[in-house]
Amino acid sequence: MCQDHAYTRRVFLQKGLTMVSAATTVPYFIQASAYGLTNPFDTMLTSSIAGKPQERILVVVQLGGGNDGLNTVIPFGDDDYYRARPNIGIPANNVLRFGDADGLGLHPNLAGFKELHDNGLLSTVQGVGYPNPNRSHFTSMDIWHTADPRQPSGNGWIGRYFDNTCNGTPEPNAAIAIGREAPKAMIGQINKPVSFETADLFRWIGKDLHESLDKPYEEINRGGDEIEGVKDGTQLEFLTRTALNAQIASDQIRAAVRIRPLVEYPRNPLGQQLQMVAAMIRAELPTRVYYVSMGGFDTHAGQPGAHANLMTQLGSAILAFTKDLKAQGNDGRVLTMTFSEFGRRVKQNASQGTDHGTAAPMFLVGPMVRPGVLGYHPSLTDLDQGDLKFSVDFRSVYAAVLESWLKTDSRPVLKGAFKPALLFNKNV
Repeated sequence: MCQDHAYTRRVFLQKGLTMVSAATTVPYFIQASAYGLTNPFDTMLTSSIAGKPQERILVVVQLGGGNDGLNTVIPFGDDDYYRARPNIGIPANNVLRFGDADGLGLHPNLAGFKELHDNGLLSTVQGVGYPNPNRSHFTSMDIWHTADPRQPSGNGWIGRYFDNTCNGTPEPNAAIAIGREAPKAMIGQINKPVSFETADLFRWIGKDLHESLDKPYEEINRGGDEIEGVKDGTQLEFLTRTALNAQIASDQIRAAVRIRPLVEYPRNPLGQQLQMVAAMIRAELPTRVYYVSMGGFDTHAGQPGAHANLMTQLGSAILAFTKDLKAQGNDGRVLTMTFSEFGRRVKQNASQGTDHGTAAPMFLVGPMVRPGVLGYHPSLTDLDQGDLKFSVDFRSVYAAVLESWLKTDSRPVLKGAFKPALLFNKNV
């Protein structure tokens, strides 16, 4: 790459293009466009053919703070559970029982998950964790994001997935995160995600780059016409053309999320995020991975009320999202996966809460998953320094998602070979 071009693009990134958004990673998206696109219009929509069965989508739901797995999937048939949690344990009579798993059930406020379970659309993977667990929020989240418990400082596993499948050419809106900043999981060496809190804030301001960009895209780029005041073959022409790609993405995303949902969503933050994702899927954006998150799971004190509210939000939001996808006819294309950086300790603390722990359940949702409770619930007496011992390495879950759902070799993405967990129906 010519250093002059590199410098010009850097100036372009810093001063020429502004996405009015609180997302600190928006420049990553523009950087990917400026460095990687030789013809920005051609790559915008040709990376996938929306609506085709082979075009699969992954939606990741991050539960930030460390969700208490024992009060999410409840071993109500084990007396040790109530001995460890005399004040915060969920009474057996209130548990939403799985029926096909003796002594196990869901938090009473996870009625949405119970409906998904009963309809064969929910896979509950028990005891998920990793060796030598770290109980720091930041370090453990980095481990899950990078899929690397040893050196969790590199690029994210989803970012590496795109790096290994995009043939060196970044796909500007292949990955979209809803939030103030894109998670590390989605940051690759080549591909960077689009990130925004609300689509209204994700808009194009081009006039600072060149006066000709203070116009709609269609007026600037009519059938390859020369851009007024910009000569073909110049650095400014390259940057101008590249910048237009960002305007297209901005316009498409904002137009997509205005689509009215086919079902009613709960009025909570996760519900609104998933409503935006469903709208973008319905609008046939060529996005293959969406990422949403909800926080509040660090329940050191007063857990019963706070956790119950979170369970309501989680269950109702994902149920509405799943129903919306079905009404669209897109449910068979979309896999939804939840995770949290760790679970909580087995015993309650003196503040009617729980402290940082280790293993916890993951949930996968969609008609493609193996329904039911997968694996054995961790022992409540055979513990690791007071914490549950994991039985499923989270990288085995990632490997299954990568190989069975996204149809790619998981080894370069996970930087090692992990046996994929059996999470999907045979016909996937």
